[in-house]
Amino acid sequence: MSDQFSELLDIPRDFFRDGTQFMNRCTKPDKREFIKISQAVGVGFVVMGAIGYLVKLVHIPVNNILVA
Repeated sequence: MSDQFSELLDIPRDFFRDGTQFMNRCTKPDKREFIKISQAVGVGFVVMGAIGYLVKLVHIPVNNILVA
């Protein structure tokens, strides 16, 4: 019974320890790194938007042909 109780207490302790290790490793990005990340996210938005637009452009006419 004591074994189970100690294992139950280990879960929050491990979570807190892992969280503090993660926060200690985190650093604020410098200006160059921030711009690079922002550009990558922007390119991702544009690419996903273009893919979505093309799928919608092709899907609606094909769907109308099949349904009608």
